[in-house]
Amino acid sequence: MILKASQRSGGKQLGLHLLNAEQNEHVEVAEVRGFMSESVVGAFKEAQALASGTRCKQYLFSVSLNPPEGENVRPEVFEGAIHKIEEKLGLTGQPRVVVFHEKEGRRHAHCVWSRVDAETTTAKQLSFYKTKLREVSKELYLDNGWKMPAGMMDRKARDPRNFTLAEWQQAKRAGLKADDLRGMVQECWAVSDSRNGFAKALEERGLYLAKGDRRGHVAVTYEGEVFAVSRLIDKKSKEVSAKLGKPDDLPSVEQILARIGNELAPRLSRLISEAKRIAGNAMKPLLEQRNAMQRDHSDERKRLDEGQKQRWNAETTQRAGRLRGGVMGLWDRVTGDYQKTKRQNEVEAHWGLQRDREQRQALVAAQLAERQRLQQQIREMRTRHAEQILALHKQAANYRLMSDRQTPRLRGEFGRRAGSETPMRPNRPGRGLDLGR
Repeated sequence: MILKASQRSGGKQLGLHLLNAEQNEHVEVAEVRGFMSESVVGAFKEAQALASGTRCKQYLFSVSLNPPEGENVRPEVFEGAIHKIEEKLGLTGQPRVVVFHEKEGRRHAHCVWSRVDAETTTAKQLSFYKTKLREVSKELYLDNGWKMPAGMMDRKARDPRNFTLAEWQQAKRAGLKADDLRGMVQECWAVSDSRNGFAKALEERGLYLAKGDRRGHVAVTYEGEVFAVSRLIDKKSKEVSAKLGKPDDLPSVEQILARIGNELAPRLSRLISEAKRIAGNAMKPLLEQRNAMQRDHSDERKRLDEGQKQRWNAETTQRAGRLRGGVMGLWDRVTGDYQKTKRQNEVEAHWGLQRDREQRQALVAAQLAERQRLQQQIREMRTRHAEQILALHKQAANYRLMSDRQTPRLRGEFGRRAGSETPMRPNRPGRGLDLGR
């Protein structure tokens, strides 16, 4: 389980982010503990008010718990992970909020603690929390028998194509998959033995070597995105300069952009716009199915929750009826029948809670499995789209050889692939609604 954490302020913004139902398909507030308020935003306002009496600025500690993809993780596993984190970081007993998110067939959790101790009005020190969380993460992989990422076993073995968030967003704006872009530049670096060879290999893939303002050698995409070469190939600037020489005589980013604008942009923009339009039309049925599935799943959970609530109220009334009042109730206390009945009620209430929890978990697991199957189709469609974009970038180096006939050919080729796999919405029986057990 990957654990990502940060100390932060801005409780209101964090609360609204955790409750954001637009970016997440399902949001479930699992716990609000140690606060007067029962709402997430209200709890964080309390934490802020308590911190105002101290010198603590980052009064919240937020951790996201992300299990391996494809694993059906039960709530008890998340609870155990949160308990381990509390023990490791000294947060046991601190007020906390736990929220579950589901998106694209994956379920993960967010746990946010108040760092301020109400008794001492001091903030909990979280020294070396990243190292400690890495240790907890390893324990969770071993305890649950999950396949541990290679980078977690040996940091030198981590995937060198992993982007930072800023790099990923930059690559996304360029219309390329982040890992493909980095891998593509690394391949160019590996096969070239000089700057000219490296620049030519880049141009064959729609990228241009230029001199950056502050970053030395940079790669520029046709849309104007600029990437530091040293970051893309995971090398130091000195190593890059040793192979490519000083960047002083390279064209500047502005000159490259002017060249792209004059030569490539009109033709390439038209082709990429056409590919995006075709891909959007092909993706539309899948997105409609995703939205319909989200509504169906939400309705199923509401029906289950309402049914369980009604059943719980009926069972509670039945248990309360066993405890007699008046003189007979006093007699039951004298004879010990009252204590026996009370223990029986407690046992039945405990098993009733376990039953409801198991039933809801079964429903969530079935829905996640269905959503993952749909997400696989969406992922395949997105991959084909990214491949089309990459192919167009590669062809841009030879744009003079292109003809206007490529646009209708692209439309026919991509449309056939996408149209052949338009999914049909399955007929699904209701799940989790058998409340008679």
